[in-house]
Amino acid sequence: MLQSSELIATLSASIAELHTAPFLDNALPSDQALTHAREKLLQHLPSKGIGLETTINHLREDIAPGFSASSRSSNYYGFVTGGTTPAAALADNLVTAYDQNVSVHLPSESVVSNLEDRALSLLCELLNLDPTQWPHRIFTTGATASNVLGLSCGREYVICEASVVRSDPDISVGEIGIYEAMHRAGIRKIQILSTVPHSSLSKAAGILGLGRASIKSVALEASPHRFDLPLLKKLLEEPGTASIVAISASEINTGWFATSGRKEMQEIRNLCDTYGAWIHVDGAFGIMGRMLTSPDYATISRACEGLELADSITGDGHKLLNVPYDCGFFFSRHRGIASRVFQNPNAAYLNSSDTDIMSPLNIGLENSRRLRALPVYSSLVAYGSDGYRDMLERQVTLARGIAELLLDSEDFELLPDSSGDRKEILDNIFIIVLFKAKDEGLNKELVDRIKATCKIHVSGTAWDSKPACRFAVSNWRHDIKRDLPVIKKVLEEVVATWRSEQ
Repeated sequence: MLQSSELIATLSASIAELHTAPFLDNALPSDQALTHAREKLLQHLPSKGIGLETTINHLREDIAPGFSASSRSSNYYGFVTGGTTPAAALADNLVTAYDQNVSVHLPSESVVSNLEDRALSLLCELLNLDPTQWPHRIFTTGATASNVLGLSCGREYVICEASVVRSDPDISVGEIGIYEAMHRAGIRKIQILSTVPHSSLSKAAGILGLGRASIKSVALEASPHRFDLPLLKKLLEEPGTASIVAISASEINTGWFATSGRKEMQEIRNLCDTYGAWIHVDGAFGIMGRMLTSPDYATISRACEGLELADSITGDGHKLLNVPYDCGFFFSRHRGIASRVFQNPNAAYLNSSDTDIMSPLNIGLENSRRLRALPVYSSLVAYGSDGYRDMLERQVTLARGIAELLLDSEDFELLPDSSGDRKEILDNIFIIVLFKAKDEGLNKELVDRIKATCKIHVSGTAWDSKPACRFAVSNWRHDIKRDLPVIKKVLEEVVATWRSEQ
């Protein structure tokens, strides 16, 4: 059995080898590698097993070549999937080696809950949020799970606010159920008011019994990502209705923000305070824009101002934080609501007498949890706020470089609109670049043709009911001098091949 120091040394060497592997620049495996990997998957459970050494070779030689290189390649622009920094990769291997379960705060037995709380506090600082103002904080599997937490807390809050108006005792959904709680509070329905919300918000609403149909658009007709404040007020004041306002901090297709700055956020905050509504920010990747300080990114910085006025915030660590899957985070201002919703009752052996740090099983979904905090802590202390700011600036610079390339192209069109002021268009680019081919025939096949090169990976989407293509720039390795020429060459080759076939 390896000692702790030997284990760390061995893992460090393995991580260094992984991050210098020669296939890092492949965004996708070849068809041959995929076929080989599928054929080599064992079809039945062996009775004796094939042994550790044979299994390692099987994984390395047969299975791993069939993986997308998304977390290691600088040429992956598909889902908003960051890479894994070397510090986070080492820490994640230690998490597996030591196999800690972060569920109960037991300060006399383990440091893991203190580590998680400290990692979350450091993360608050990175995002320019005062940790003391966000006492309910926890790591989750991702932004989808965090949205479930946000709507759960919001549901509890708005029903409690309505019950106070009726002079009834506090009513808890967690205790008596949603139907009885709404009945006692005099609420007929709960609505979620948003603009172009991510699909995970609808999923969370469905899981929680609020229903996907409870999500209503309060968007401006001419700018669907922005709030129509008069309409918002009208919906908030509906009798017998409780409301959760969900703000998209960077919409998934365009990267645009739902709010323009602190003034608008304050208006929304005032409305929600008046009508007892909860504000939830889905900041899966947009919340990271709060790190930017340079005038070059002033439009993004302004869009992130005021987000601290929300009641809860969702984020995805495995996006721009560049830590391994799966890792999300959730912040809430309302410590008291956490236990009302997530309390794990009637289990004396899981109780903790320490009140400084709440046991994670009482403030989140899982009773059994991986130590996701360690890769976050490791990466934050390794690179600091300046290191993470540099990562994000390089990502935004590359995204804007791609956008400029498309603006200058005779074959492609930058979406949603490339007809305005060039500087304003580029200033609004965060890490997402949406575009299409001007030739409708090519546009239908564009995503597949780009991916077929195996040189870069993009994702397909739709805009105005037509196919569209999306770059999501989110890897810590990105560098415009190295990566932009590759992108340009691939796009030119795709067009040239298409024309030669016509």
